[in-house]
Amino acid sequence: MSVAKRDYYEVLSVSRDCDEQTLKSSYRKLALQYHPDRNPGDRAAEEKFKEAAEAYAVLSDSQKRAAYDRFGHQGVNAVGQGGFQGFDETTFADFGDILGDIFGLGDIFGQRSRRSSRVQRGEDIRYDLEISFEDSMHGLSADLQIPRREACSKCQGSGAEPNGGLVTCSVCNGRGEVVYQQSFLSIRKTCPSCGGRGKLIRQACPQCKGEGFHRIEKKLKVNIPAGVDTGTRLRLSGEGNPGPPGSQPGDLYVVVKVAEHPIFERRDNDLHCTLPINVAQAALGAEIEIETVDGPQKIKVPEGTQAGAQFRLRNLGVPRLNSRARGDLFVHVDVQVPKKLTRDQRRLFEELRGQLPADNLPHEKSVFEKVRDFFG
Repeated sequence: MSVAKRDYYEVLSVSRDCDEQTLKSSYRKLALQYHPDRNPGDRAAEEKFKEAAEAYAVLSDSQKRAAYDRFGHQGVNAVGQGGFQGFDETTFADFGDILGDIFGLGDIFGQRSRRSSRVQRGEDIRYDLEISFEDSMHGLSADLQIPRREACSKCQGSGAEPNGGLVTCSVCNGRGEVVYQQSFLSIRKTCPSCGGRGKLIRQACPQCKGEGFHRIEKKLKVNIPAGVDTGTRLRLSGEGNPGPPGSQPGDLYVVVKVAEHPIFERRDNDLHCTLPINVAQAALGAEIEIETVDGPQKIKVPEGTQAGAQFRLRNLGVPRLNSRARGDLFVHVDVQVPKKLTRDQRRLFEELRGQLPADNLPHEKSVFEKVRDFFG
């Protein structure tokens, strides 16, 4: 007499309108609770684990779930489920991901998990490059000496004598992985003996002494674009350290540091500088030539210019990376009052003082300023 199957939603303790994340979360909890490795010899726990896996296999598949919602267990059989026989590759991968996260298992049900199927590659290299402020503005082509590893030319990175230096690993028989049978699960793990290579070094390469590489300083020409700032990272694909034989090398990351400039301060893509002028220039106005990163530029200072005034020179700032656009240059005025005066200068200022208005009363705030200060 066959036992009637329980409702799949009841098995996973979820509502019929639950979303995919809720479904997966509930299955994770049940898998953790009833996994046979955590309940050795407990037949009931193993059956509940299988029941939960079967329910999740159906409800995580949109087509099978729709058929189950409409026709029940018979509907699932109609679309090819056939009890617990209908796992496809996607379902296996999903189970591998879930159980691998919980138990740290590499491969489950004989399928490789997404995490363990990544191809091993070489290490990335970081190179710190300091450049001048002017070079960051205009860009440059830099010749670098990069310390890195290079695959041994004699053994091609294997670390073994080319003629018979490698032998097949006896633990995994050259497969690079071993299979463990745990309860009804087949679990694949990287071979602990050969580290997944499938081969062992019997005789080390005489040139690299078994390391598989030698250290060199490689010359590289790197183009630094205009507009880079401190912290900018430039990636050179494949210029890092080599990986195991047959794998891709790592990448080289050039990390830029820009030296400070004595005059210009960078803020995003704008530049700022201070222009000192004397009292006469501020009062009468002047035309002053200043230096910019693009050469001399003339600024017209209007008469009556106050301390703290600023002038904006468009498109004289920092180039934007990978763009023809540029920021602006902001020139901040600093009106300097002389600390010491000659006899003639003092006489002229005294004459001027007698002709200028001397209203020393505190400045009365505008209505707007009063409201701003009140709420500020």
